[in-house]
Amino acid sequence: MDQSDLVTPWAIRVAATLRIADLIADGVDDAHELARKAGANADALHRLLRYLACRGVFTETVPGRFGLTDSARLLCSDHPLAMRDWFDLDGAGGRMDRAFGALLEVVRTGEPGYPVVHGRSLWDDTDASYNELMSKHTRFTVPTLTDAYAWDRVRSVVDVGGGSGAVLSALASAHPRLTGTLVDLPDAAEAAARAFERAGLGERCTARAGDFFEPLPADADAYLLTWVLHDWPDADAARILRRCAEAAGPHGRVLVVENLDSGVRPEITTAMDLRLLVLFGGRERTSEQLDELASAAGLRRLSARTLPGPTPVSLMEYAR
Repeated sequence: MDQSDLVTPWAIRVAATLRIADLIADGVDDAHELARKAGANADALHRLLRYLACRGVFTETVPGRFGLTDSARLLCSDHPLAMRDWFDLDGAGGRMDRAFGALLEVVRTGEPGYPVVHGRSLWDDTDASYNELMSKHTRFTVPTLTDAYAWDRVRSVVDVGGGSGAVLSALASAHPRLTGTLVDLPDAAEAAARAFERAGLGERCTARAGDFFEPLPADADAYLLTWVLHDWPDADAARILRRCAEAAGPHGRVLVVENLDSGVRPEITTAMDLRLLVLFGGRERTSEQLDELASAAGLRRLSARTLPGPTPVSLMEYAR
C-alpha cells in the first residue's frame, strides 16, 4: 500500500516549504533550533522529521538531531533540479499539487481541477513564482535547443508564450544576428523584459504583453512554441497554431517543442499527461496527433528531430 500513502509526499513538501534541508546544510541540526529558524512548532516539526528520518529522507544522528541524506539534498535550494521550488507549498508548485485534490471530479467530468480547488484557472492565478518555476524547467532543454535548428538562417523569431524569457535569451546569446519578440501575459512579459536587459539583449529582444489567441506580430522568420500546446485542449491548441500560421505567412516557420508521446519512458509521459489534465485540461500528444492539429491550422510538417536529454523532447518544424 506504499503507493497509496499520501503522508510521505505531503511531509516532504512541508519540509521543503520550511527549507529544512537548507538549514541543516548550514549547520543547524537540533530540532528545536530548526523549528525556531523555520517559524514552526517545535514538537510538530520534531515529529515530522522523525517520520521522514524513518523513511530515509533525513537521518536522526542522535535523538532530536537531524542530518541530510542524498534524498534530502535534493530539497536544498541550490540543487540544480530545483525540487524545493516544485514542492514549495507557498509557491506555484504547491498550488499545482493541491489541484490533485479535485482528481475525482476531473475524472468524472474531464474538466481541469485547478479552478475547482483555487476558484480560478491557473493562468489567472500565475505570479512570479510560476514564471520562475517554468524558467528553471526549460533550462535543461535550452542548451540543446540552441544547436538543434538552423538558427543561422533565422533573423527574427517570435517566442509565443515564452514566459520569463529563458529560451529567447539563450537563443539570442548563442546567435548574435537573431532578434526576437516574446509574447506572453503581462507579468511574464515584464519579467522577460528585465531578463533581456540583464543579459545585455535589450536592443535585440523585446517583450510584448499579449494573448496568443489574438493576432501575433507578423512576418517573423520563425514562431516558437516551447511547451505551450500541451497545456491546452485540442481546439485551443489548434487556435494557437492558427494564429502562428497567420502571422508566419507563406515564408515563415512554426517551431513546436514538446514532450511527445512516443512510447519511450511511458512512466514519465503518463505522469505528465495526467498532470496536464488536472492543471489545464491539456494533454501529451503523439507526433501524429500534433500533425493533425497543425493540419487543421493550415500547416504541414517539414521536419522533426529529438533533442538529447533525459526525457523525449521533440522539435517539430511546420510551414504553410
